[in-house]
Amino acid sequence: MAETKRIFTFLLRFIAFCTTLSASIVMASSRERTTVLALSFEAKYSDTPALMYFVIVNAIVSVYGFLILFLPSKSQLWRLVVALDAVFTMLLTSSISAAMAIAYVGKKGNPNAGWLPICDQVRKYCNQVQGALIVGFINVILYILFFLYSIHTTLNPLLLERS
Repeated sequence: MAETKRIFTFLLRFIAFCTTLSASIVMASSRERTTVLALSFEAKYSDTPALMYFVIVNAIVSVYGFLILFLPSKSQLWRLVVALDAVFTMLLTSSISAAMAIAYVGKKGNPNAGWLPICDQVRKYCNQVQGALIVGFINVILYILFFLYSIHTTLNPLLLERS
């Protein structure tokens, strides 16, 4: 039973590593050049601090996810993993929220501020950003599950010892 849990946890953490890495790569490679009314412009993730934040957070979390894959199952560092899972869950949540806000403005614009939507002109760029955001939502869900699971596995033995 314990071996099955360990393998299942390893596989989920490996999937989380792959999704955070892919979200970073897809967002970082999103760019498209277009011409509108004889004006040429390039849309790229680095033009927006929120999208840069998304890439940086996902890159950091992917490094963390990679390192966790090699942590021995009996290590005392798993108690630290509870805190780190909480921190990285919050970072992923804030980065997806910021990126979604910018993506919404890019798609719909903001008539009150006079910002026009750009997704009609740069469809490839918007589709790439959308794909990265979908994977980002998967990341948030996975890390919430990891956080809850790590709380359960760390606190449950502590509660049983007191009985």
